[in-house]
Amino acid sequence: MTVATSSPAERRRNKIRARILSAAETVFAREGAEGLSIRRLAENIDYSPAAIYKYFSSKDELVDELKESFFELILENVHRIADTSTPFADRARDCLSTYIRVAVAKPHHYAAAFAGESGGTGPVDNEPGFDQSKKGRAFNVLRGMIAEGVEIGAFRSDLDPSLAAKSAWASMHGLAMMIAHIPTYPALKDGQKTMAREAFIDFHVDQVVRGMEAHDE
Repeated sequence: MTVATSSPAERRRNKIRARILSAAETVFAREGAEGLSIRRLAENIDYSPAAIYKYFSSKDELVDELKESFFELILENVHRIADTSTPFADRARDCLSTYIRVAVAKPHHYAAAFAGESGGTGPVDNEPGFDQSKKGRAFNVLRGMIAEGVEIGAFRSDLDPSLAAKSAWASMHGLAMMIAHIPTYPALKDGQKTMAREAFIDFHVDQVVRGMEAHDE
C-alpha cells in the first residue's frame, strides 16, 4: 500500500502559509488586530502584499485563522485534562483554571480573539457553524464536563449544562480580561490585601465550581 505524500508545490505553499501566520501572530499578540495589516505584514516578512493575498483573501480571513488557532490551543489543553482519569473534582477545577492560564499567557491575542466589527461574541451556540468551530468545540468540552458532573451527582441535579457552561465561561472570560487589561490584578490599590495571581486563579475557579456542586441536605 502506498502512502500519499504532498507534492513539492504543496509543501512550499504550506511552508509559506505557515510563515505568514507565524509573522501575523507575532504582530497580533503584541498589538492586537488593530495593529495588523496586510501591507505591514508584507514588509515584516519581505513579501509583497499581492503575494500574501494569494494565501489569504483579506485581513479578516487572516485574523479569523489566528482566532481559530488560539481556540485550538485552548481546546488541546482543556481536552487533555478532560480526558484524564483523575477524580472529577480535580478535573473540573483544572479544566477551568487551564482555560484562564492559557488566555492570560497571550492576553492581547485572547482579547482580540473575542473582538470583531460587532464587538465580538462569547460562546453563542446558535451561531452558524458554531459546533464545528474550535471555539464551539472548546465550549462543548466544558458543557460535557458539567453534564458529566450532573450525571454522577457531583453537580446539582437542577443545573442545565448549557446554561451553566455559559455562566462558567463568562466568569472565566471576565477574569482573563481583567488580568489582560489590569496587569496588577487582583490588586486594585496599594496596601490592599491580595494574593498572587496564580493563587487567585485557583481561588476564583474554586468559587465557580463550589457554586455548581451538589450538597447533601
